Amino acid sequence: MKSLDFAVVGRLLAAPMLVLVILAAALAPAVAGEVRLGKNVRIGGHDFSNQTFDSKHRARIYLYNGKPRKEGCVWRKDGHGGRVKVCHLQRK
Repeated sequence: MKSLDFAVVGRLLAAPMLVLVILAAALAPAVAGEVRLGKNVRIGGHDFSNQTFDSKHRARIYLYNGKPRKEGCVWRKDGHGGRVKVCHLQRK
């Protein structure tokens, strides 16, 4: 009788475990993504050619219709061991 109970419990837990494994496999490549910008890439009139951004080196680019108050780009710490390139740029 006890082996039958374990089989039922095992079947009940198998479906949620399979769903968790499939979700982990589907989301893992998205988390470990990397963006590589190639030749002649310009954003807001600034040259972003040959730059790579990943989980440790990220970018936040704000585009404005008018002239931004603090125009340009600066590297800042993100508080988690990485760096963020914050850019305030005007649309061309």
